[in-house]
Amino acid sequence: MIDIFDGLREFTFTSVLLRLVLAMLCGGAIGYGRTKKNRTAGFRTYMLTAIGASLSVIIALYEYELMQTIWADIVSDVGMKFDASRFASSVIGGIGFLSAGSIIAVRHQQVEGLTTATGLFASVCMGMAAGAGFFECVIVSLVLIILALEAMQPLEALYKRRKRNITLAVEFDSVKTIEEITEVVRSKEAQILEIEIERTEKKGDLYPCAIFSMKMSKEHQSHSEMLASIAELPDVFAAEELIS
Repeated sequence: MIDIFDGLREFTFTSVLLRLVLAMLCGGAIGYGRTKKNRTAGFRTYMLTAIGASLSVIIALYEYELMQTIWADIVSDVGMKFDASRFASSVIGGIGFLSAGSIIAVRHQQVEGLTTATGLFASVCMGMAAGAGFFECVIVSLVLIILALEAMQPLEALYKRRKRNITLAVEFDSVKTIEEITEVVRSKEAQILEIEIERTEKKGDLYPCAIFSMKMSKEHQSHSEMLASIAELPDVFAAEELIS
């Protein structure tokens, strides 16, 4: 480990203050990027979860310190046992409820909030590392979490745009429009893998909607071109690409 942190690993007021502040700043740094994207959990949520996780570990260490000093006589008489890992497991179990609340189902059988949920979980684990005084781990995890949430997003979007497989949700006036959509897809030399029909509500009325799973040809790999061609059909109300 890095020697410069050895003095801060001691259980003193200064080290406790540093651990809480470090957890708050690192959690806030992760949450700031999520706030800019208007995610459910943002700046303050990540900050508070990191502080709470750090505090739970500090409390565990504090109780252990008391059992070694002020409560030493009672412990020797009663034979109390202490397991600091129970605090960490309780925190991880608790963050599961919060993370699950950020996962929501949206239209066309799509799910949002998975990245937010996993980000909260990672933030909590980072906060516990800060509470335990594992400063090297906190710094490394902060860099990796921000890298995964922010820097990797453009690469992920680029990869999805270049994929040959594409899923489109198309809302239209009549089921007969499916034939027109199929003709457009074939004109682009794409292969339809699956069609799923459902109904969507629009201005109080129910309209048919089809989810097309298709595979683009090597010559026509532009997702935007396929989407625009289908959206231009006269009986199509809306067309959007479903990102998996």
